[in-house]
Amino acid sequence: MNDVTVLVVDDQRLIREGIASLLGIQEGVRVVGTAVDGQEAIAQAQQHHPDVVLMDVRMPVMDGIMATARIRQQLPGCQVLMLTTFDDEEYVIRSLQAGASGYLLKDIPAADLAQAVRLTHAGINQLDTAVAGKLVGMLGQWRGEGKGTAVAAPPAALAKQHDITERELEVLRLIATGATNREIADALVVSEGTVKNHVSNILSRLGLRDRIQAAIYALENQLV
Repeated sequence: MNDVTVLVVDDQRLIREGIASLLGIQEGVRVVGTAVDGQEAIAQAQQHHPDVVLMDVRMPVMDGIMATARIRQQLPGCQVLMLTTFDDEEYVIRSLQAGASGYLLKDIPAADLAQAVRLTHAGINQLDTAVAGKLVGMLGQWRGEGKGTAVAAPPAALAKQHDITERELEVLRLIATGATNREIADALVVSEGTVKNHVSNILSRLGLRDRIQAAIYALENQLV
């Protein structure tokens, strides 16, 4: 199996080179370049066509969120995984909306980061557990402020409004909490294969790219 090629983007030299060095000794991962800001990241991505870009959020010249949007537009086959010290909810939402396939914090162990890179390349989105918890807490805050009044509507009406079935609505709500297919299957007492089919239907009917976009959709439409 070919190694997953990675571009590391971070404005701090020590961190950038440290991440590149640590990933360089991990099995199945090969670093093909580094960049100091979003603008250089775009140029490096165009040159090397990496499978995955590890992207910092806050950088000079051009931040990681804008660079992510441009890379995803210009190189749709390249996945972007945010790697930062900032777990601010706004950064998370904006990054995912820009097309990032995940959002991780820099305190992640090297072996786990390499695995996250491999999974991202395989199409499995990555979200730090602390970040996922903040998003769920954000949803709870929205409800507390009265922004989630749509949830009070009967499930059948909500499902019809969003052009999905009631069971798919249940699955969508669980996706928004960060639950895996196995956890959703256990919660709904169905097979994991059935959950996969529901997820596929949800993405297709709502015109969404992946589970992260589905979670954002649920958040923006106050379905949780």
